[in-house]
Amino acid sequence: MKLIFLGAPGSGKGTQAEYVSAKMNIPPISTGNMLREAVKNGTDAGLSAKAYMDRGDLVPDEVVIGIIKDRVAQEDCKDGFILDGFPRTVEQAQALEDMGIKIDLAVEIAVPDDRICERMGGRRVCDKCGASYHVDYKPTKVDGKCDSCDGNAVQRADDVPETVLSRLKTYHEKTAPLLDFYGKLGKLKTVEGQIEIEDTKRLTFEAIGC
Repeated sequence: MKLIFLGAPGSGKGTQAEYVSAKMNIPPISTGNMLREAVKNGTDAGLSAKAYMDRGDLVPDEVVIGIIKDRVAQEDCKDGFILDGFPRTVEQAQALEDMGIKIDLAVEIAVPDDRICERMGGRRVCDKCGASYHVDYKPTKVDGKCDSCDGNAVQRADDVPETVLSRLKTYHEKTAPLLDFYGKLGKLKTVEGQIEIEDTKRLTFEAIGC
């Protein structure tokens, strides 16, 4: 099954993608993590993307699409995958269609903006493996240390308040139109994000039917 998770930054779509990945045994593909890794490693794609990411802007389509095309061609994606953070524009969604990648379902995790700001202020991400945590909702077992590796759980530059507001503005202008795109294709399911992650997980599983 080929799935897309949609929602504003901090809506929890990455966490839900991880749950569905484990349930269905298909890989989650986070373009955000892939791009940050490219920046960290100083690759050509990373250097191209860095200036945009630092401002909270969208990375140009040609950079992201090239990375995605290579990734979904890998062996572990032959039985399906989950895209988290892509597409972010209608143009990117159309590029997927043009590449012959037919998505089975787009799942929106809907969360109000004020709750997004609260969530992202407390989000922490491992600086080594990219695992995501939250100081209130999903704390690390040891303060400031990743549960999965020996990395540090830190606040990303794009999670500070000024950048969060910029990212939300960009989402509403550029990404929200995807809801209409996939709705017209009959492939959209909306899940209302709950306070408790487990409640959102249950609703997400119900929407997908897994």
